[in-house]
Amino acid sequence: MVLAEMLLVERLPLEMKTCFVENDSMFSVGLSDLSSSSSVSDKACVVWGCVLCGSETTAVFKADDDLLENQLFIKTICLGEEAGDEMHVVTVCDGVGSKPLPIATLRHCMPMISFSSLELTPPVTFKLCTGKGPVYISGQHITLNPIEMTEVEEEEEDEEEKEDG
Repeated sequence: MVLAEMLLVERLPLEMKTCFVENDSMFSVGLSDLSSSSSVSDKACVVWGCVLCGSETTAVFKADDDLLENQLFIKTICLGEEAGDEMHVVTVCDGVGSKPLPIATLRHCMPMISFSSLELTPPVTFKLCTGKGPVYISGQHITLNPIEMTEVEEEEEDEEEKEDG
């Protein structure tokens, strides 16, 4: 995790931010501005995270039931400093009822795992199978709009039709 990402994660409780990619450049917009902005790109990236510990040993990531394509990229899974020196096993299961798959085994000698590209399609359920935690899971929720065409694509399509017709 780079320093900029760690600083963003530390500030999350104050104000959740959404990063948008538009014309290969990124800018940040508060989540409250998301619904009112008409210039928002078709791609959105939101920092996502959860804590598994004590009685809260499961966390479910669900996306809204809309026409958007949703992906969850897991970046890190790490132990909290309060965690006991026991084995902590985290599993993930998809929403279709498949068998849980272990994705992290953590202990104080190896307290963190970083993933370069663990991509999951919602809904997914994370479960702390062994250990008491806390275990922190962080990632990025990417939302793509595959149906809507941008104005540039529509103009290109119109020009092609004029040339053919």
